[in-house]
Amino acid sequence: MSTTQAVYDSLWSELADIKDELAARDWFPGTSGNLSIKVSHDPLRFLVTASGRDKRKRTPEDFLLVNEQSQSIEQTDLKPSAETVLHQRIYEKTDAGCSLHVHTISNNIISELYAEQAEITFQNQELIKAFNIWEEDGSITIPIVPNYADLGQLAEAVAEQIRPGIKGVLIRNHGITAWGRNGFEAKKHLEALEFLFEYHLRLKQLNL
Repeated sequence: MSTTQAVYDSLWSELADIKDELAARDWFPGTSGNLSIKVSHDPLRFLVTASGRDKRKRTPEDFLLVNEQSQSIEQTDLKPSAETVLHQRIYEKTDAGCSLHVHTISNNIISELYAEQAEITFQNQELIKAFNIWEEDGSITIPIVPNYADLGQLAEAVAEQIRPGIKGVLIRNHGITAWGRNGFEAKKHLEALEFLFEYHLRLKQLNL
């Protein structure tokens, strides 16, 4: 086996493992959500979930290899996720090696509650350490963008929010896209954000 093939196989397995973990949390309702992992930077190549697949199952057809235009470069009848362009723009604008997009009740409600502010900020929360924020009064802000039907416009809206310290963007009544330098870091960021969302909603339910 060539070194290139070994790297490809390793990244495939890593993304499949992440998919299995997130599926176990029921973060892919109705085949929603999409995941990707970068295979090469120049030229840009990344594995991305195939459209319409049941992400609770693990099969050899779960992911496709796509190019810098989000087009499949493999001979297959499968299609890349319709939202592949979101991942493409993240790879173009950051040092990300993995990008994860999920739809949960918590992130949808948060995005609706704070849509007019166009962001939500968390402060004095232990889980922001997942983003390497260690100051006692540290904070993290997650931008919220409109849920444009045009996916190119949506991808640009997400890309426009990317700046230092931003590791995830909420799409109103849609879901969140989070990323990291590798699969481990991207999953860590996503898990931390989902914890913060759910924690905040439970506090509001208790009127605290």
